[in-house]
Amino acid sequence: MNKRSESSLYRDTLSPRRNRSSFWIGAVAVGLIAATSLYIMRAENPQKAAPETSTVVAANNVAASDIPANAHQSSNNKPTEARNMSDAEIRQKLTPEQYKVTRENGTEPPFHNQYWDNHQPGIYVDLISGEALFASTDKFDSGTGWPSFTKPIDPSNIVEKQDRKFFMTRTEVRSKADDAHLGHLFDDGPPPTGMRYCLNSASLRFVPQDKMAAEGYGKYLSLFQDAPKPVAQAKK
Repeated sequence: MNKRSESSLYRDTLSPRRNRSSFWIGAVAVGLIAATSLYIMRAENPQKAAPETSTVVAANNVAASDIPANAHQSSNNKPTEARNMSDAEIRQKLTPEQYKVTRENGTEPPFHNQYWDNHQPGIYVDLISGEALFASTDKFDSGTGWPSFTKPIDPSNIVEKQDRKFFMTRTEVRSKADDAHLGHLFDDGPPPTGMRYCLNSASLRFVPQDKMAAEGYGKYLSLFQDAPKPVAQAKK
């Protein structure tokens, strides 16, 4: 057998192996893309699904208590210290999940987070800056497993950006004070706005109504005067 024949035989022998390797690599890639898309579509198409358990992984939220209630608030509820905090300082104050969500645009698991099923009256503030963002009077059960709101307390405290990750276009919601990732905005919410701010609990800190004045949020107590009942579930 001449050298050319030997070389051809060697290539023919390797070819099936290469084809099999390419097949499995392609299959794994398609599987990962499909799983990621399915996870995101669950947020975009809310469906009422009962979680296996309503237990909250409290360890991922303990670090929020390390940030004093008024640490980043002046007397008029404007963030002060947060803008000057280094990334190392922020990382030290947050749990790994809180850091991943707020600084690396992560997403926490649905139904296994602190506020998805919270029905107490109060406000939700930026975990890092303390800026007031959303109120319980605008919170509703979206069926997605994440805390959802029809509108922010003050639209000027949040920033909306176009998000093109995962082969789709969505509207990302971030806090203006410290550029923290909060979640995403969808147009399938209930009246009166028709909007659904689908947020991560790991980006927020809840201040109960009876503690708002003591923590410097007294001016928002008017939101709870003759407050309407919680709005209905989002349309499917």
